[in-house]
Amino acid sequence: MALESRPHNKTTTNDEKDIVTSKGLYCLTDNPFFATGDTTKMIIEIRFHGRAGQGMVTAAELVAMAATTEGKYSQAFPFFGSEKRGPPVAAYCRISDKPITIHEQITLPDIVIVADHTIIGAVDVTAGLKDDGWLIINTTKPLADLGITLKPKQKALLIDGTSIALEHLGKAITNTVMLGAFVKATGIVKLESLEKALAEQFPAPIAEKNVLVINESFEKAVEK
Repeated sequence: MALESRPHNKTTTNDEKDIVTSKGLYCLTDNPFFATGDTTKMIIEIRFHGRAGQGMVTAAELVAMAATTEGKYSQAFPFFGSEKRGPPVAAYCRISDKPITIHEQITLPDIVIVADHTIIGAVDVTAGLKDDGWLIINTTKPLADLGITLKPKQKALLIDGTSIALEHLGKAITNTVMLGAFVKATGIVKLESLEKALAEQFPAPIAEKNVLVINESFEKAVEK
């Protein structure tokens, strides 16, 4: 089952595409992430990497929902879904100030979010990352130890997301941890918008714990 979300939190189903789509009237060029004035960046593309069962699709959907509350157009969809925990999976999110008409996999992301650094090696997480893109990883290791070398204008933000998740959630589910770091790196959506999305997506006790998670990860994520 696929979902399509619209402004004012209205939700309809769409059986044709595994996509969450939102729309509104926010100008992304007002965001510091677009301060270069590059008009080709009217769509920001985000690729999430993790393992099945770690909530990568949910993370992409939460970003799309947060974008909705700010009046942006957005979409989120999985590359591969599985109920089994373990295999590497990916999810995608696009955000724009104009309607989004493409639904293909994201091969040239502006931002890559890696919720489990152990997939690095099995998956080329930096494949296609734009020359000025962001790489956000849940890890306690330096990039060199992960075998990652960034291009001169690429940037990385590292976070010990597993420890934060264990502290607040009691489980190593790091999808929402990565969202706090994502906001810190890019500012594309606000923490308050993610908090609203969490409140819509989860029962209050779970949402409240995840609000603590995203705020702590926002504070603790470190640029490398």
